[in-house]
Amino acid sequence: MFSHRTELDRAPNPFEEARARAVPRLDLTVSNPSRAALPVPAAEVLRSLGDPAVADYEAASFGLPRARETVARAIGAEPERVVLTASTSEAYGLLFRLLCDPGDAVLAPTPSYPLFDHLARFDGVRLAPYELAFDGEWWPSLPAEAPPDARAVLVVSPNNPTGTVFGDEAWSALRRLRLPVIIDEVFADFPLEGPVSDGASAGLPLAFVLGGLSKRCGLPQMKLGWIRVEGDPALVAEALARLEILADAYLSVGTPVQHAAPGLLAHAAPFQKAVRARTRANLATARTLVRGTALSIPRVDGGWYACVRVPGTRSDEAWALGLLEHGVRVQPGYFYDLAPGEWLVVSLLTPEPIFAEGFAKLVALVEGSDSTSG
Repeated sequence: MFSHRTELDRAPNPFEEARARAVPRLDLTVSNPSRAALPVPAAEVLRSLGDPAVADYEAASFGLPRARETVARAIGAEPERVVLTASTSEAYGLLFRLLCDPGDAVLAPTPSYPLFDHLARFDGVRLAPYELAFDGEWWPSLPAEAPPDARAVLVVSPNNPTGTVFGDEAWSALRRLRLPVIIDEVFADFPLEGPVSDGASAGLPLAFVLGGLSKRCGLPQMKLGWIRVEGDPALVAEALARLEILADAYLSVGTPVQHAAPGLLAHAAPFQKAVRARTRANLATARTLVRGTALSIPRVDGGWYACVRVPGTRSDEAWALGLLEHGVRVQPGYFYDLAPGEWLVVSLLTPEPIFAEGFAKLVALVEGSDSTSG
């Protein structure tokens, strides 16, 4: 009666069950910017949504012209190459349908955000993983040739959760593949220990660069994302013509948020400044606390997560469960397809006092447990 694409394993794993029961005092997984004690323009949101124009409806496949122009100015793009979406998740769906037939493959990084598996599955697309290899630092290990059924490459830069930014060598490898590239740069406004390169799409035959209010302004509830289309002019024109058909079938972007976009995007600078200050402070705290211990943190180029390497004396889930019993919540690395038993993931967006206390407890508990087990 139901499609295979929604035939997913819904049984909770032990960590999810324990997390549902526990209310940790020190939550190091905070990722919702609206609940992270950061500056959010509540008054501006309300004022913008009070515009009488929100009562009118105008069907516009790529978004209202004024909203597209506002986004284009903010990201340094040409308005006619900007497509508004209700979220970056929706943008992925549109692009999978644009570029792939059912059963086709998209090259995607691993480790990375687990939502990609579901989004690809729901559109009948197969993910063909390429590795973010680790030799003390993360680096993209792209194939010399694309699989015959590959129709696109997915790039997340900075990556979630490793924070890896694609460098010149990786971009050169992507150009050699000659495939359309979907570039997720939602964390590009938050550099940490490495530069977030500009002009990454230059030289690619066709590129789709994704962003949105969720990360740029800390407003996930407003549901506005965008696609910037770059590349060979003939390919860009054909991509836009086909995207217009797809977008027109859904018309999913809300009118109120489009009218509010100028005021909301004006808030980006103070929000980003606050996030950069917090994530840098928390990363510095974490580096100080792991010094001289069995734990380590690879370089984090950008974003707001950090991967913590822990002793392989127990599984990452066992480490996370043990920490949860002591009031500290972290994520086990397998959530992101990190090597089993080696990694925990923490959010640098966590308010600083909670992060400092929680991370100190994490280090003490892991160190103590590891010495006991040894």
